[in-house]
Formats: sequence, structure tokens, C-alpha cells
Amino acid sequence: MPEYKIKDYKATIHNDWCPGCGDFGILSGIQMALADLGLPPHEVAIISGIGCSGKASHYIQAYGFHTLHGRVVPNATGMKLANHDLTVIGVGGDGDGYGIGGGHFVAGGRRNLDFTYVIFNNDIYALTKGQASPTIGKGQRTKSMPEASIYEPINPVALALSAGYSFIARSYALDVRYTARIIAEAIKHPGSAVVDVHQTCPAFNNLHTKTWYEGLDREEKEPRLYKLEETGYDGTVHDPDDQGEIMEKKTAAIRKAYELEEGRLPIGVFYRVRTKTLEEHLLDKMPDLAGQPLVHQDIYQRSLEPLYQELS
Repeated sequence: MPEYKIKDYKATIHNDWCPGCGDFGILSGIQMALADLGLPPHEVAIISGIGCSGKASHYIQAYGFHTLHGRVVPNATGMKLANHDLTVIGVGGDGDGYGIGGGHFVAGGRRNLDFTYVIFNNDIYALTKGQASPTIGKGQRTKSMPEASIYEPINPVALALSAGYSFIARSYALDVRYTARIIAEAIKHPGSAVVDVHQTCPAFNNLHTKTWYEGLDREEKEPRLYKLEETGYDGTVHDPDDQGEIMEKKTAAIRKAYELEEGRLPIGVFYRVRTKTLEEHLLDKMPDLAGQPLVHQDIYQRSLEPLYQELS
């Protein structure tokens, strides 16, 4: 079995992201995760939406599909169901995933399809010059916004919990090694996995900068970020694998999700549970798929008579 290196997942296409963009850290995190897992590039598919993050599928040496704005999840769903042997990874921005694609994001969690969705979260629509995205706080205003936001922000972790994602995590783009580790855990998880990655946008977001994330704007110079697997501000360690009832696990995760309102930003795995995936449900009904993915089957040779009989 060949051993894959990070360079095996790097495309030769010129990368034109702005210098200092957090996208670079997330891209490297995905490539490092694929190398750590030893996944052959031809068995990986990257589905990307519209926005700066949408270019990620072009920069990764694997199968790629650059879809319409907000349509990452339905395209990833179709690709995974057509070939369940593929490792399918969706990538998109916070506007793409939580805004125009919000309905699809919820549906993706409810289905528990075995795929990973990595959200590049910088609070703005950067490609169209910095309009407020659904994750920016009410009353906040970046340098490109004419007025402060008047809307309540979406909490991605809480939204994913209510939608039914079975793996939910958060990371920070400038901590590349940690981001790679979290993404690798998400890919390994059997079920719908979402990784919300907070990132900097030096061009348009002058609020949530590297200085802000690291707490250098505070008098005590205390970082806003801390890792859930380490002792937190409340003196406890969050364990997403605690063998309690599902609602207890969700309640513990949602408490951590809202710590940002108290000036804290935990990163790591908030919630993880093993439940039956959509593919497993379908295999129960269509056992022929267990031997060979749909994409490799000659479906045109099958008789439709049983279906006609069932519907008549």
C-alpha cells in the first residue's frame, strides 16, 4: 500500500487567495488530514460552493466539483450515494453553508449521510467585498459594512446539534496542525460530520483578527481560544464521548457552544455519537449495493417490473 505525503494532495493550480487569509490554514489542514489518514487521492471527492473557500476544490489533488452557491450538501449527497466507496468532503463559507445553503445544511444533518462538511467561517461574504454573513454578531460592524448588523447571529454548533449532525467540531484556521487533527477525526467518523473553522480575513474583517483570537487586545492578554479536551474556564474538561443519554450529551455541547457570548471560544469536538447512517438504511433496503456501489452497476439492465407491481 503506497504511503501518501502532503504534496500528493497539492494541485499545481496557482492559488490567488489574499496574503494572510485563513483559507490557507484550512486548505493545509485538509491536505494534512488526508495524508495522515493515507487516503488515495483518486478515492477522495471535494465539493465546494461559491466564495473564496469555493476555490479549495481546485487546490486539492483529488476529484473536485465546484457547485452553485449554497448547494454543497445536495451535491455531496448525490456523489456519496452514487459511490459510497468515495470519501466525500464538502467545503464552503459561512455565507454559503449557513446563509443561502442553510436549508440544505439542516437536511444534511437530518440524513446522517457519511460525509464531512468543513465550513470556512470568517463572519462575512469576503468574495463580494465583506457583507455581513449569518455568523456575525448583532451590533457588530466590519470596516466594509455601512452599518452594524441588526440580525441575531447563527450559532453553527447549536444549529448542527438541532439538525442532527452526529459529529460536530470547531477549530481555528491559524492552528493548522490542530485543524488537521479535527478534520481527520471528522472524516473517520461514520455519519454526518461538520467542522466549523473560525478564520481571519485581513482584507475585510477588522474585528476578528489574529490579535482578537489570541486575546492580545485584552488588558490581561488572555487568549479567547481554548481546547475542549483541556481544562476549560469552568475548571472542567468536555468529553464528547461521555456515555450519557443523547440529550445530556447535546445539552453539555450546547452550553459550550454559547461560551463565546462570555468572551470564550472553545475549539475541539463538541459532540460525537454513532447512529445509523443514511447509507446503512439504504443497504438494508437494497442489499445489492453492499457488493458494488451504484455508479459501478449496470442499472439499465435491471427489470422495472417489480417496481411497477409495487406501485400498481
